[in-house]
Amino acid sequence: MRPTFIFVGSADSAGCHPLTLTRSLADFPLANIPLRQHQTAALLQAGVDPSPGEIATLEVQVDAWLDGNDVLAFLVDGTVGILTQADGKVLVRKAQAGAVTQVASKSFSISYSWDLLRANEAALAAKVKFSRPLEFHPWLVRTGVLYVKGRLQLGKGTRLLPGVVIEGDVVIGDNCKIGPHCYIRGSTSIGDGCHIGQAVEIKNSILLNQTNVGHLAYIGDSILGQGVNLGAGTISSNLRHDGKAHRSMVAGALVETGRRKFGTIIGDKVHTGIN
Repeated sequence: MRPTFIFVGSADSAGCHPLTLTRSLADFPLANIPLRQHQTAALLQAGVDPSPGEIATLEVQVDAWLDGNDVLAFLVDGTVGILTQADGKVLVRKAQAGAVTQVASKSFSISYSWDLLRANEAALAAKVKFSRPLEFHPWLVRTGVLYVKGRLQLGKGTRLLPGVVIEGDVVIGDNCKIGPHCYIRGSTSIGDGCHIGQAVEIKNSILLNQTNVGHLAYIGDSILGQGVNLGAGTISSNLRHDGKAHRSMVAGALVETGRRKFGTIIGDKVHTGIN
């Protein structure tokens, strides 16, 4: 009989507010796929099935980003009972097992909003199948309208206008309008119905559905919620002059992000003026 899993832990995800005020962490899209689907896929890869009841072989924390190889190594090692990240936070626990821990290599807890950027980077790096632009939009490459250095997935009905440059692993959803003359790079996910317009640069970021960055903007190492509209000239600074890692205010306290580059987190339906 194959081992089974259930999800446990608090679904509050306060460290990821405002993004998780309007959706559960499980539903947050990474590479345009909900976190819960990524978690389930990693567990299935390790040979673990969803439990039909409330008792299972593994208890998985709801905020865990899981690597299938980490889970498999943990599962087959009979001497350990708890899979943790480096700081000791529990990711997965074997039911009725001891307290001996194993530190995960690639799995981690999504405790704060910037951890979603890390998870998005991991999701895109692990993604095997990307749509090749030449297969779906041959005129883009033939006319020199599109430059791609990396891997690109385009959704149904998405239009790319002249002068688009893409570098890195990029996923763009359905019915988007991209360009003209914009630059998308790093590990970037753009949801359905988005508009990335004239002279806009998007770097290593997550944009949820129906979000518009229309004119002369830079968004780096940032997350924009659903239905966001940024006014012309919006710039998200993502690098400290002293080169140190960013700190972010969470519940009244400054928390180390561990990220040298970190921009802005914007909740759903926020509109900004022109700059």
